[in-house]
Amino acid sequence: MNETAVRTGRATRPPPAPYPGQLPAARAHQFPAEGQSKAVSLATVFALILLWWASTRNGWLPPLVLPSPAAIGDALVAAHRGELQGGKTLFEHFIWSFGRVLAGFALACATAIPIGILMGVSRLARGVFDPPIEFYRPLPPLAYLPLIVIWFGIDETAKILLIYLACFAPLAVSARAGVRSAQSEQIHAALSMGASNLQVIRHVILPAALPEILTGMRIAIGFGWTTLVAAELVAATVGLGQLVMNASNFLRTDVVVMGILVIGVVAWLFDLGMRHVERRMVPWKGRT
Repeated sequence: MNETAVRTGRATRPPPAPYPGQLPAARAHQFPAEGQSKAVSLATVFALILLWWASTRNGWLPPLVLPSPAAIGDALVAAHRGELQGGKTLFEHFIWSFGRVLAGFALACATAIPIGILMGVSRLARGVFDPPIEFYRPLPPLAYLPLIVIWFGIDETAKILLIYLACFAPLAVSARAGVRSAQSEQIHAALSMGASNLQVIRHVILPAALPEILTGMRIAIGFGWTTLVAAELVAATVGLGQLVMNASNFLRTDVVVMGILVIGVVAWLFDLGMRHVERRMVPWKGRT
């Protein structure tokens, strides 16, 4: 017996042995928080850059296939100074591309989110909008690009419309799915207190659908940015997509890779910004 048993005069019993076939105690599960994998991500990026440098340093791939990191850096400096084909600086290309994506994304948010919510609360709206959205949603932008050019010409309208269509479908689908997050008890309680249909949508359905809507916005801005190259195929003289396509015509692989990296980094920054907005507006998401 231990010291406690001697003082109390009571014998302590060992913990009971588990029965044959008894299930082990359940362990609490917790999803990894954002930021816990930063070290792994940095190590992965460093390993990829090191492999890239080694493959070009040792001549495993010719420069026409994969330029060296130093060549990409030189192309970046030349683009920043406006020394590439066309004479536009990298910042000018970025501003034009950013303006096109921002215009298409803003128009999609202004129209797709209300339509998605309307599809979630109205059977008639769902029957009207669901077939065309589900029909064109899987189509790649290049499939209907010629039709947009025929209808709207080769000016900025065609480019913004193409990006708008790429952003519209994920926004509408996410808003429609978010409506289902509203509990019927909350809707019935609001109606019993005399709330109108618009008040129910504004104060009950929209807050419940907000996490899904913000997720759809993250997806939509990514789709809009990836559609940039296709949009700037339409008689564009400036823009990151046009910079890449023009460099490919002259077999400037260093400029092509540089443009792809810039487009990817900007898209990554967009996603980080949307994550920050999501954390600020719906801090309860994933914690209930």
